[in-house]
Amino acid sequence: MEGDKKGITSEELKQHNKAGDLWISIQGKVYDVSDWANEHPGGDVALMNMAGLDATDAFIAYHPGTAWKYLDKLFTGYYLTDFKLSETSKDYRRLASEFAKLGLFEKKGHITIAYIGHDSGHYQVMNTRGSNKLAQFVAGNSLTGISIAWWKWTHNAHHLACNSLDYDPDLQHIPVFAVNSIFFNSIKSCFYGRYLNFDPVARFFVSYQHWTFYPVMCVARVNLYIQTFLLLFSKRRFPDRALNILGILIFWTWFPLLVSCIPNWPERVMFVLTSFAVTAIQHVQFCLNHFAADVYSGLPEGNDWFEKQTSGTLDISCSSWMDWFYGGLQFQLEHHLFPRMPRCQLRRVSPLVQDLCKKHNLSYRSLSFWEANVWTIRKLRNVALQARDLANPVPKNMLWEAVNTHG
Repeated sequence: MEGDKKGITSEELKQHNKAGDLWISIQGKVYDVSDWANEHPGGDVALMNMAGLDATDAFIAYHPGTAWKYLDKLFTGYYLTDFKLSETSKDYRRLASEFAKLGLFEKKGHITIAYIGHDSGHYQVMNTRGSNKLAQFVAGNSLTGISIAWWKWTHNAHHLACNSLDYDPDLQHIPVFAVNSIFFNSIKSCFYGRYLNFDPVARFFVSYQHWTFYPVMCVARVNLYIQTFLLLFSKRRFPDRALNILGILIFWTWFPLLVSCIPNWPERVMFVLTSFAVTAIQHVQFCLNHFAADVYSGLPEGNDWFEKQTSGTLDISCSSWMDWFYGGLQFQLEHHLFPRMPRCQLRRVSPLVQDLCKKHNLSYRSLSFWEANVWTIRKLRNVALQARDLANPVPKNMLWEAVNTHG
């Protein structure tokens, strides 16, 4: 160490890993983000998921612009002494730097307006921060009934802990779905702060999840409405609570009024169910990107950020004329590696990501839409068959046993 630099080891850094005592390291410098967590635009979960760890690659992924200048006031004076940078991480950072120099994070042409809520949540699609917030408010809360605050809360956690069984909320669907038999142990969700109980009801539903997957996706939007209300009216702190509630009230004013204009109840029900079924296309797409990929426990630490994103993500291959259908997000790995990059640039950078994966012998899986569905249903079926094993220690469920005892 030079002069008056104060050193801290990775093990010592890990001791500062909880609310009120939250440190991270970025490029060797250690920062105290305890107080900043509640002000962080990306939410406190994003910082909690990096607590006590080197967060350089995650910071680069989410802050390709000017955010670096805000770090100085959070510097503790300590430097990380034993962190070793992997060759994969070096190449990832070099690639991110090259993309920034080419201005790829600033060229924000859009393929379709269907994903404006998603885009405005990831980066600034409008000219000013205020107008971008308005885009979030309109595209998310007011038009779809899904709170942008809820979306940021869960989606940032998903990106930072992609396919972590205990940290990624996008895999935590007990009692309806389980993508891995580890869920049979009723693991604790570090995101929700509660145990995901694999009880007899969960065993029953999971046992048939490969059959119920598509029907559930047709009404999955209902769960998003419920999750929105649970967050907005909880005691949890998050930005713009009043604005988010206002947006939801707007949605639940115009949507019921629209439905009421339909002459009779059977047609009203069919209209609502059809509107849910249409959104199922997106729900299925995003499940295809991750359900059949590799999973792990814990959090991605430092150098293995790139590796965790490649192992936990599948791309969907299609011709460029189908980009409107997927919104560019069929390049899911590229999106996870560079979440601030406008999706219209993802096809352009895909060959470079493939080259980097090949160089470091990492998985780059790009499947057709049909293949991705087959992989997903196969994964769900394999776990379902394990759930049907009566030898697994779960309290007796007479209904489940009656259906399954004789195969």
